[in-house]
Amino acid sequence: MLDYKFIKDNLQAVKENIVNRNMVADADKVVELYDKRTALTTELQGLQQKRNANAASMKQKLDPETRAKYVEEGKVLKDKISEVESNLNKIEAELDEAARQIPNMCNPAVPVGKVDTENLEVKKVGTPRKFDFKPKDHVQLGESLDLIDFDRGTKVSGPKFYYLKNEAVFLEEALIMYALNTLRKHGFTTFITPDVAKEEVLKGIGFNPRGNESNVYAIEEEGTCLVATAEITLGGFHSGEILDKNALPLFYCGLSHCFRREAGAAGHFSKGLYRVHQFDKVEMFVYCLPEQSDELHEKLRLIEEEIFEGLGLPFRVVDTCTGDLGAPAYRKWDLEAWMPGRADENHPDGDYGEVTSTSNCTDYQARRLNVKYHDDDGKNKYVHMLNGTAIAVGRAMLAIFENYQNADGSITVPPVLVPYCGFDKIGPREKKSVVYKSK
Repeated sequence: MLDYKFIKDNLQAVKENIVNRNMVADADKVVELYDKRTALTTELQGLQQKRNANAASMKQKLDPETRAKYVEEGKVLKDKISEVESNLNKIEAELDEAARQIPNMCNPAVPVGKVDTENLEVKKVGTPRKFDFKPKDHVQLGESLDLIDFDRGTKVSGPKFYYLKNEAVFLEEALIMYALNTLRKHGFTTFITPDVAKEEVLKGIGFNPRGNESNVYAIEEEGTCLVATAEITLGGFHSGEILDKNALPLFYCGLSHCFRREAGAAGHFSKGLYRVHQFDKVEMFVYCLPEQSDELHEKLRLIEEEIFEGLGLPFRVVDTCTGDLGAPAYRKWDLEAWMPGRADENHPDGDYGEVTSTSNCTDYQARRLNVKYHDDDGKNKYVHMLNGTAIAVGRAMLAIFENYQNADGSITVPPVLVPYCGFDKIGPREKKSVVYKSK
């Protein structure tokens, strides 16, 4: 969250930022509650001083009448302090809730816009392939090559679940190992993280753990949720800690299952592997000093570019506009891979679709999670926190299927993955029915 005093001192800029982000939040209410809290804190401190003075007087030699007077005054002070403390606790809770609705400030260079179509393209890498046959989308390829079973995933678990089969299983593991080894080369500490996190950690990262607008699965009566990304568990790893300045920056990466409700997500391009309830992902996470975060944000983006250049997939980089930023992000880069299966009337050869993103969240998450470093001036200050997707396996596999398909219906495996999966092509196989008769 933003610092309360910052909101008060920069109220107009904060309100403009809320509008630019196309969000709903009440900065005036935060300032009002902050002023009330300040007044109550001052009042409480004054009463506590009077109580201490009263207690000191009681230690002196007093006549019965004077002692009785101090005793009565002490009782009045005790009741008043209790009343003010109760009011202060109530105001602090309201202030915390109101301030959590205020999004992070944006980097001044972020393009102003409401929807993702207003994101600013800053770079293109690779040239989309020109097919001499009509390409299939990844759903058609996955089903024809017996690599994915969406129907049985729906039957067993519900819509937007699926089974990976045969070579797709090894291709998924190859993508994970490829990403992990790339990050190991860059000095990242590798983790396999828990798939469950406490609700207070989700709130700290910026996820809403409950309610209709929540995108995560809450575990009833446990106060925990299934994680939507390892950003949650890696961000919570140092919550409530004071880090050694000399140890920063810390480069972490985490492999986890990711679970998302994707409530309300629909549309032609959400089908198949693009938007599902469960997938595997390798996530990057950085704790650093404030003066390091802009440079390290570029580093995370370049690593993502390296991974997708290595896969031989055409992609573009976009600077995410204000209205498409999540609340914690100060700036976000998206990598969008070319997807031939997105062909339509407006884009007859295909279109780009997001496969990774990387965000600089400055100290916004660190304030919520209370992660600080001990500075040279002797003060404890908030770190900056960054995150980035190395590989979201489903979307990377989708792009590989569609870009590496052949006229005979087979799929060539990107050369960089062959050492990990052990084959260079996925071809048709003889189909054998294992079901005698369906009910």
